[in-house]
Amino acid sequence: MAESLFLLKLKYLVGLTVILCIFAFVFVDPACRLNILEAYEEYEYIQEGDVIIGGILTVNSFAVPFDDEDNMVMCGSTLLQYYRQFVDFIFAIEKNNKDASLLPNLTLGYHIYDSCGDPRKAVKSVFQILSGTREPVPNYSCVGKRNIAGFIGDLASDTTVPIAQILSLLGYAQISYGATGDLLSDKVAFPYFFRTVECDNSHYFALSKLLKYFGWIWIGILRFSDNSEDFQLLSDHLSSNGICVEFHIKIHNYNTDVNYKPYKEIIQKSSTDVIIFCGTASVHMIAGLSYLSDAFSEKTIIVSYTVAANSHILDHAPTLFLGCLGLLQHFSSSIDSPERRLFLENIYPLKYPEDKLLDNIGIRYHSCLSKDQMKNYLFEQIHNRKLHNCTGWERISDLRQFDNKFYSPQVLLAVYMMSRAIQDIYISHRKQALKGEIEYRFQLHHYLENLPHEITGAQISYTNNGEFVPQYVIYNCLLDMESHIIVAYVGKFTPWAPSDESLHTELIKWKTNNSQIPRAQCTERCLPGYRRAPREGAPACCYHCVPCSEGEISNITDSEKCIRCPDMEWPTKKKKWCRPKRIEFLSYSKDVISVLYAMFSFIFFLITVLVLAVFISYQDTPIVRANNRSLSFLLLVSIKLSFLSVFLFLGRPVDITCMLRIITFGITFSIAVSSLLAKTIMVCVAFKATKPGSSWRKWLGVKLSNSVVLFCSSIQIIICMTWLAISPPFQELDIHTSPGTIIIQCNEGSAIGFYSVIGYMGLLAAVSFVLAFLARSLPDSFNEAKYITFSMLLFCSVWITMIPAYLSTKGKNTVCVEIFAILASNAGLLVCIFLPKCFIILFRPERNIKSVMFGRNNV
Repeated sequence: MAESLFLLKLKYLVGLTVILCIFAFVFVDPACRLNILEAYEEYEYIQEGDVIIGGILTVNSFAVPFDDEDNMVMCGSTLLQYYRQFVDFIFAIEKNNKDASLLPNLTLGYHIYDSCGDPRKAVKSVFQILSGTREPVPNYSCVGKRNIAGFIGDLASDTTVPIAQILSLLGYAQISYGATGDLLSDKVAFPYFFRTVECDNSHYFALSKLLKYFGWIWIGILRFSDNSEDFQLLSDHLSSNGICVEFHIKIHNYNTDVNYKPYKEIIQKSSTDVIIFCGTASVHMIAGLSYLSDAFSEKTIIVSYTVAANSHILDHAPTLFLGCLGLLQHFSSSIDSPERRLFLENIYPLKYPEDKLLDNIGIRYHSCLSKDQMKNYLFEQIHNRKLHNCTGWERISDLRQFDNKFYSPQVLLAVYMMSRAIQDIYISHRKQALKGEIEYRFQLHHYLENLPHEITGAQISYTNNGEFVPQYVIYNCLLDMESHIIVAYVGKFTPWAPSDESLHTELIKWKTNNSQIPRAQCTERCLPGYRRAPREGAPACCYHCVPCSEGEISNITDSEKCIRCPDMEWPTKKKKWCRPKRIEFLSYSKDVISVLYAMFSFIFFLITVLVLAVFISYQDTPIVRANNRSLSFLLLVSIKLSFLSVFLFLGRPVDITCMLRIITFGITFSIAVSSLLAKTIMVCVAFKATKPGSSWRKWLGVKLSNSVVLFCSSIQIIICMTWLAISPPFQELDIHTSPGTIIIQCNEGSAIGFYSVIGYMGLLAAVSFVLAFLARSLPDSFNEAKYITFSMLLFCSVWITMIPAYLSTKGKNTVCVEIFAILASNAGLLVCIFLPKCFIILFRPERNIKSVMFGRNNV
């Protein structure tokens, strides 16, 4: 801590030494006084107090050389809006001194100089305040012990920077009311600097956000000053917000020989309807701006803060700025009290006859003769206007320029801030304050950093590096009945917020014929559902609009990229938003084929039941007994269950139905095919047993057939149980096969298990078909083999055809293929095996006798 304090003191000592050396070498003569820069007329205002606040204000807008040696300047062009800022300083000090609750035992004083907008004059004014004399002596006060707390000023960055460099070395806090330069944001170089105005970086950030709010991404820039820093800042912010510059015109402030014709052609040929004015405009370009008015007849001007600060520019070219937009810092109306308005209305020459600045105001705005004949002569020569005697009652509040909408009370806020910080120091160190032992300047910056967010009704806030964070209002320039520019506030604007509901664009008077928002795009805007695609060889703001890809949307205009919908959602037809995907399964309510399948399954089930009833009723007849009635009954039951298994394939699949559907039809079909295989084997055995002395007789009976059915079915049951135990089927949501559709289907779980069931069933069918085919030519008395052959041929054809169809279809079509295979194969078995027998039983009973069966060898 001690080392840091030592380094701090060393820093100040070195800094003061450097300053003293510079001034001793450049400014100070042997008599130790500043004489390199003299002013024809000093504008100095002093009111002593316990604590002094220094003020370096710009009231006269420029200083011109007054002699050939250039060591004397004359301040000129006193502006009313600048004089109001000076009056605000005086008013704020007097108001604080009258407030007994603020500083009860302390009075504030001031020492103010007009810098005239000249850096040399500003630096000299600082030393004049510190010395307390017209002839400054650096690091010495000629009026005894003066307790100067801090400084307020200046207006422009050119004059504020050298002041800040000096005051930072001396440890004085400084609050600027107009310097916007980004150089002053460096807290290492300027640790004691504050301001009540936004920096250029913040303003251009807000300006670019305003352009983005209106969708203006293709603009032109008209730049007035020679300084490239503000243009570079603006360009950076425009680029970061995706805004392109179609053209850039640079106009030199003090070049009176500018040829505006090429500029006019560029503006008229440009495709954008929005042009930004940036930089610091001067009165020297008023004629040129008026020449460009025709080119801006359909163009909307966006005015930067630095241009609007010189509101007289707008007054001299009203048709040019008609319909312009701009941003102003927003201050609470409570800071502009009626007391202040009354104070301003009571300022007139008779009351303040020695006020030189008020005298200048009278000359310029009231054309009043001054006591200074030199001023009168210069004004009449420059403005070509005669002066006259005035009454002395001419108030500044009577002037039309007094009610300036661009005026902001930054000086008031600066004085209030410094007064509040002094009050906090006084309260915190009351004992030392009463004894006059407080050096306010060493503590003021710390208390300024910790001020509350609200002072006299004005909301103030700073970033971490001490930058002022303003609130904005948007203004629109209109013309009154006398063709003077008036300003209408159309809403508040918060650039760092995602949206701002307080901005009412319907209040803005646009230049367009249909009062629509001007167009400032290189190409037409891409509607939702499209995205911007770069155009080869063109700026980023010139692009093609291409539709979003499949599965993607864009829900904003001019979207740079499309957004992919979540897995469970799909874009609408116009690709503006996502909606839940269409769910697909074989539904009873939505699919006609489901109803048809259910109807056919039920009809075949009833037919099977009827056939079974017929066989049971006629079970003792020769035709039933000759065809192994127990196997026939088992076959009919399995066919009946197979028809019912179709209902497991219909409706929304769930895990239990997924497990049951394939297992059920696999087992029932295996039983059916096993029964047919047993029938075929029994036909062959019966034929062998008819030979005399054949050993096959012992195999006749139900044991062989039952054993075949049981053995063959058991293998299928074991396969199914193993499949269920290891990797059973389950419900699956297929979101990839069909775009925009969620297919609810059954996943087999194990492909090996599935194809094992199908494969084994095919094996049984193939064996049965081969045996039946070989036995087809046996004697007619026992020949059921030809019917089994036809049925197995149909069965194998259906399932062989089903496999490629099953693999090539997706979703509910796959289920349809499975159901069709079940119905077709079952119907084939029913028709081929049982229909001929039922026909004989019901319609040809004369053939259903033993003699006919064995005599004619006809089944």
